[in-house]
Amino acid sequence: MRALITRPLEDAGELADELQRRGLIPVLAPLLTIHSRAGMAPQLDGVQALLLTSANGARALAAATQIRNLPVYAVGDASARSATGLGFGDVKSAGGDVEDLARLVCENLDPKSGALYHAAGTRLAGDLAGGLREKGFTVVREALYEAQAATELPATAKHGLEAGSIDLALFFSPRTAAAFVTLVLDAGLASGCEGVTAYALSPAVGDALSPLPWRAICTAARPDQESLLAALDADRDDG
Repeated sequence: MRALITRPLEDAGELADELQRRGLIPVLAPLLTIHSRAGMAPQLDGVQALLLTSANGARALAAATQIRNLPVYAVGDASARSATGLGFGDVKSAGGDVEDLARLVCENLDPKSGALYHAAGTRLAGDLAGGLREKGFTVVREALYEAQAATELPATAKHGLEAGSIDLALFFSPRTAAAFVTLVLDAGLASGCEGVTAYALSPAVGDALSPLPWRAICTAARPDQESLLAALDADRDDG
């Protein structure tokens, strides 16, 4: 079975390994390209902790500063693993979405102890800073990277849909899902999705996928890679 991975190349490796361990053949079809923004130099004086809402944020932050001794609060396990691998020593994972991250921060930090620095992209999912500011925190949010959407369907996805060789596809964000739908419709390949099961990280991702005639759309119980893979495993066990 062949599994389409639509994540940026920087995020696809770990997922590809997980799929291969399950006997699946990963097909890389990145719909977003990540670009660090030049000249960014985070000012971290007076900052008590760093906030990460993606592994891309971790990589961009590590490239922009040599500081590694501040506590890191990451939205999920993948972001936390990325931060740890880049040399950050004190890393905590919220294991979910931005609401889980805000809750973890509020449980562990005092607004009076200093500002929070959010290493973000130019486009945001959710309002992490707004929620934390309502709790009295000072949040400095800086866009360290930009995710640019593909303007045409990657050749691997196009050929796979044309040949009917794709069995499942994994989607991690509403933006990626919406981009895929648009590019597939533009290419006239909607019928190629009829035999494909789509796996969505969240209900919002599933909604963005709904214009295409999938065999089925399966949604993870929680918005993290482990839950998405668990949904895939359960589906295969049932089959």
